[in-house]
Amino acid sequence: MMKKKLLAGALGLSMLASMGAGAYAASNLQEIKAYLNSGLKFKVDGVPVQLRDGNGSTVLPITYNGTTYLPVRAVSDALGVAVNYDAKAGTVHLGERSEGVSIVDGFEDMYQTKDPSKTSYNGKDYKEVYFNNAAGSRSGSFMLYPKKKYQKLYLQVAAVGKDIEELKIQESGSLKELLQTSVTMDEGLKTIEVDIGGIEALYINADLVDGGAMFVPLIASYYK
Repeated sequence: MMKKKLLAGALGLSMLASMGAGAYAASNLQEIKAYLNSGLKFKVDGVPVQLRDGNGSTVLPITYNGTTYLPVRAVSDALGVAVNYDAKAGTVHLGERSEGVSIVDGFEDMYQTKDPSKTSYNGKDYKEVYFNNAAGSRSGSFMLYPKKKYQKLYLQVAAVGKDIEELKIQESGSLKELLQTSVTMDEGLKTIEVDIGGIEALYINADLVDGGAMFVPLIASYYK
């Protein structure tokens, strides 16, 4: 909630979408005289932050006619708020979207399958799934790459054969834990909601036991 309030305050200052001038038609651009403002410092929840672009380079706010303009991607990253630019619609998306985007796009894993004998659950065929059945005690894990474009992950998971006592969702690299839960067979297909604003990649790991499996319908699981 605090981050959303801070973002609203930043928007009150006005922000420039740091997507590159080439993304806009020439008719939408107007030449102005503005100033890079290197004297302005930023803190998030009392902690100093440095605004950076998508490549990690330092960026400065711009002052024009008494108004300070902040680069939207840099501010969104600092606050952990998803940002994505839709060039076709000429729209900057901040935070959670109204429509979902399936995680199946770009998903690659050795346990990804379209085998009809594995894609059905409770009488419904989900067409393409992640299905990992443990041969002996082991973990079932896979990666997701939201690339800071989305605010929420809605992951559907079912335990098959045996309960999944522990399932963790972590930020890849830092392994910062975003959520830890269990998935029982009695719960059926469980929808797990996770805040993933500002996160590049995710590591999902479940402790599986002999005779148990993790079932994830890829098309029915989505980002927003």
